[in-house]
Amino acid sequence: MLSSTCYSTFSIQSLNPTCPFTLHKPQIHNISISQITRTRILTCIINNSTSSKRMASVAATNEVGVEDQNELKKGIAELYDDSSGIWEDIWGDHMHHGYYEPQSSVELSDHRAAQIRMIEQALSFASLSEDSAKKPTSIVDVGCGIGGSSRYLAKKYGSTAEGITLSPVQAQRAQALADAQGLGDKVSFQVADALNQPFPDGKFDLVWSMESGEHMPNKEKFVGELARVAAPGGTIILVTWCHRDLLPSEESLLPEEKELLNKICKAFYLPAWCSTADYVKLLQSNSLQVTNSTNYYPLDILFLAKLFSFPANRLWLIWQDIKAADWSENVAPFWPAVIKSALTWKGFTSVIRSGWKTIKAALAMPLMIEGYKKGLIKFAIITCQKPE
Repeated sequence: MLSSTCYSTFSIQSLNPTCPFTLHKPQIHNISISQITRTRILTCIINNSTSSKRMASVAATNEVGVEDQNELKKGIAELYDDSSGIWEDIWGDHMHHGYYEPQSSVELSDHRAAQIRMIEQALSFASLSEDSAKKPTSIVDVGCGIGGSSRYLAKKYGSTAEGITLSPVQAQRAQALADAQGLGDKVSFQVADALNQPFPDGKFDLVWSMESGEHMPNKEKFVGELARVAAPGGTIILVTWCHRDLLPSEESLLPEEKELLNKICKAFYLPAWCSTADYVKLLQSNSLQVTNSTNYYPLDILFLAKLFSFPANRLWLIWQDIKAADWSENVAPFWPAVIKSALTWKGFTSVIRSGWKTIKAALAMPLMIEGYKKGLIKFAIITCQKPE
């Protein structure tokens, strides 16, 4: 059973204690309000986004210096240059977790199917339409690996797809596989930075990021780029590793939790982690919303809208399309299976041949299991739609 959270307008007061408006039990009225800018109202709603205790980990992440970021990107590229061939040989072309039913017992042969299931579950969670008239026609795969998701989605929707990765080896292999599968005219790959994507604004109907967010040293810029390249009405699907949400009384993780995550960071070339709530707040700050088709709103919404000359239909549902879920239970069999595959003769010799970066990553795999078991590491999905 997966759990999900929909972040609606009624969470404004708790998300921003400095906002002077209190949302109480609504009284319903009908009114028509002209459309102006949303900038001023968003200032009130999110003006504490960088100071909130829940954003402490994001702020720490964004303090990574340029030199450190370049060193991090170099390490990420080299890790995947060295290890992608092993992964493909043993696990196939999808370099991400599989999706399993909780408490299920699985065999090694089940895992590739579980990786496809992960893609389908993510699409379903985002409520992506199967209607041929509404299917995405252009897709970007941010952190594409060797292009497994890009090719799968391009085939499924008959769309074009572009993938970006820091690894030249991955980009080259991804394109070779696309060409071999007859997708060379529809799918392309390049080496590029997810924090500075080489695409114009609003280009893609579907912005897809499957397990790349954890590598991003500036989460705010990362989310901003996802929002920027999404077309009006387009969908963003972000699946990533997070740490647990902080309690209201907490300013940071516990020292022992930080220590465990730091060990994982060193092995996998990760910057500081953030929580699912942090990602949701970053998406909110980018004003990702949907539009209500009715004109019936609570008095609170009407008051705010009239005060700031803001269209009520956009404020009323300003957060309602941002959904998040914890799929940690659904990925539980994954890391034990990866360790098991690494302990085969083929896996062991391949890891040794690949060099020290791959060996370090392999040795850190039990730490991921420990983090999941302690409830520290969360496998999160966050989806939303860009306003029309």
